This record gives sequence, structure tokens and C-alpha cells, in this order.
Amino acid sequence: MKKILICMGSSCFARENRENLMMIEEFLKNHGLSDSVHIEGSLCMGNCAMGPNITINGTDYHEVSGEVLPQILEKELLEI
Repeated sequence: MKKILICMGSSCFARENRENLMMIEEFLKNHGLSDSVHIEGSLCMGNCAMGPNITINGTDYHEVSGEVLPQILEKELLEI
């Protein structure tokens, strides 16, 4: 099962991770991946200056905005 770890520390959450979480959930639903991808919230991941931070399958992504998130999700979850 693939795993998405999304930082919910106050800095990342206030920046965009609240919106990113909604976008991730919508992406999974639209692509039929809700049952095969586990989303987990994390307290501060220690990279506040580079946030919002998300880790997908062990790969860290920093400064994740709504503009780049769809491409990240496609790369990590759809490409073989």
C-alpha cells in the first residue's frame, strides 16, 4: 500500500496543507485509489522553513502548493 504523510504542524497547516489534504483526498477518490493509498497526518516534520511538506512513499516534497500537487500525485501514484 502506498503512503502519503502530510505535515499538519501549525506552519505547514496554515500555509497550504489544509487545502492540500482536501486535494489529495479528491485526487484519490477521482482515480479510484482511496483504498490503495494510506494518508497519515504528522505533527511537525522539522522542515518548517521549507513547508508545506508532504512525504509520498518515502520521498519528501517541500513547498508543496496547489499548483504542483497534482503533478506530484500523478508521478507518485499513477506512473508505473
